[in-house]
Amino acid sequence: MLRIMNMDNTYDDPENEVGTKLRALRLSHGLSQRALARAAGVTNSTISLIESGQMNPSVGALKRVLKGFPIGMAEFFAFDATPEEQVFFAAEELREIGKGGISYRQVGARAPGRKLQILHETYRPGATTGSVPLSHEGEEGGIVLQGRLEVTVDDQRKILGPGDAYLFDSRRPHRFRGIGKEDCVVISACTPPTF
Repeated sequence: MLRIMNMDNTYDDPENEVGTKLRALRLSHGLSQRALARAAGVTNSTISLIESGQMNPSVGALKRVLKGFPIGMAEFFAFDATPEEQVFFAAEELREIGKGGISYRQVGARAPGRKLQILHETYRPGATTGSVPLSHEGEEGGIVLQGRLEVTVDDQRKILGPGDAYLFDSRRPHRFRGIGKEDCVVISACTPPTF
């Protein structure tokens, strides 16, 4: 595709190719918008505006953003934002996105535009999502494979064991806690993705 540079040192980008490529590249590197902004030395809103097509970056601004990977302009424009969709994932390809006492290993973490998030979660005994309940758009559900998990949704609280499951509207305040003496393992799904 021929790119025409404008007088203001930006590219014509009617289909938001730059934003689409930037988002796909960022996700392929496993970076959040905030992490890329920090690595590139720009504001988080700059990354967000470029990806959403609300900002057509100057050549200099795009170069600064690309330093966060690092990648050059030629390599960026040659990057295929629509790689072949991966269907199968080996255990070692699940990407760790948790920290502390809870492990969240995500299936397909590098798939741009996904609408479903699937996690292999492991809660160490006593590990919790925090004292402040979570709340976000979407629905989530899960099945306990091993151990015991305390799930609180609004004022309902239940201790689930192997084979037990949960499903609820994620806008309802909720929290999770591993209980007992062994790790609790859960397979969960959430739509839309929250990480």
